[in-house]
Amino acid sequence: MSGDHARVAVVIPSYRVRRHILDVIAAIGPEVERIYVVDDCCPEASGDFVDQHCTDARVKVLRNAENLGVGGAVMRGYAAAVEDGLDVIVKVDGDGQMDPGLIADFVAPILRGEADYTKGNRFYDLEQIGAMPRIRIFGNAALSLLAKLSTGYWDLFDPTNGYTAIHADVVARLPLQKISRRYFFETDMLFHLSTVRAVTVDVPMHAKYGNEESNLKINKIFGEFLRKHVANFCKRIFYNYYLRDMSLASIELPLGLFLLVFGCVFGAYHWVLSWETGVPAAVGTVMLSALPIILGLQLVLAFLAHDIQSVPRRVLHRRKFRRLALAP
Repeated sequence: MSGDHARVAVVIPSYRVRRHILDVIAAIGPEVERIYVVDDCCPEASGDFVDQHCTDARVKVLRNAENLGVGGAVMRGYAAAVEDGLDVIVKVDGDGQMDPGLIADFVAPILRGEADYTKGNRFYDLEQIGAMPRIRIFGNAALSLLAKLSTGYWDLFDPTNGYTAIHADVVARLPLQKISRRYFFETDMLFHLSTVRAVTVDVPMHAKYGNEESNLKINKIFGEFLRKHVANFCKRIFYNYYLRDMSLASIELPLGLFLLVFGCVFGAYHWVLSWETGVPAAVGTVMLSALPIILGLQLVLAFLAHDIQSVPRRVLHRRKFRRLALAP
């Protein structure tokens, strides 16, 4: 194989997707050199099923002795691909909702040196959003806002989208053992990518909704996601604005929050006091409440403007390839 060609792998976490996984594998094009099917202790024995019925020589079945969740399965596939010397690793779900024909679209920005990590976005085409269940539209919109705050990738949307691609050099930089292994995996991956300053971009895609059932129920995991987003936001702010570097934004955020809280608490106290006594608050008292709120809001907005401008723009991996290898 020419040194100009990238070696592409696909990782398919397999758990209760026996009805669809063979069709997913069959749709993967010749640009992919290796396919890792990770049987995550599947009760349907999907790994054995693939071994018995799939004749694609590119397929390698990996088996987890215990269920590790989607994140654990993907990490197992990543490790195998890096060990085998693959260059770009694409993650595709085995439930048939992701079109394998888009793999080249996910890999291309990485090969062009424009991204370290790419992920799908189902919200680019407004005409297609109507095909998506409404609970998913609302849930993903809310989760996307939280993800922007916790990861710092303000230009990304659809954070729970599992159709992704990553350069092997970037995998080596990530603390894989610290990344969430369950449903928070995709978003936690973005958080850890932000800590190493990886460039991440969205790839427009259409999701396919058929008779498959999603294991992700947004109404059940929103509370858990909220707690983890808050924790990641605090860690990100500490890492980027106090541990690694300090800037004017490092002062704007705490000072702005202090002034906002002071103004709101001071104003609420005197509002209640005026309501109980029937004596209107003095103009000076009102101003002493309003000014900290105005100043605090301005400082927080200034911090957010700085944070938005700080989205990583320089890729981490070395650009080695000019094109995909199309296997015969």
